[in-house]
Amino acid sequence: MTTLTFDTYEFVRKLKDVGFSEEQAHVITDLQKTASLSSQEQTKHDYDLENMTSKKDFEMLELNLRRDIKELETNLKKDIEILRLESKRDIAENKAEFIRWVVGVGLLQITIIAGLLLRLTGKM
Repeated sequence: MTTLTFDTYEFVRKLKDVGFSEEQAHVITDLQKTASLSSQEQTKHDYDLENMTSKKDFEMLELNLRRDIKELETNLKKDIEILRLESKRDIAENKAEFIRWVVGVGLLQITIIAGLLLRLTGKM
């Protein structure tokens, strides 16, 4: 934060040049210095100049946000791809299990039908 400088020597000299006495010039200079400092402090307080952000700060924030969003997007794409592959694997496993079940039931049906036919024909 830059501070305003007040050249008291120059102020006193100019007041004396226009006819003020040394004592009057010093009193007016002290009052002006106090008023300037008060005004500066009030401005700092009103506008919170210590914590103001600049355009550069916003640009840096924007760059960081863009980088974070890009990273999140990449991670999200990876997660989606993993889920897609896991879903394909699960579907393939379920399909294989279903085929085993159908083949097993088919063999059981054939066995039952063959047993019934043999029983009916009396060969058993």
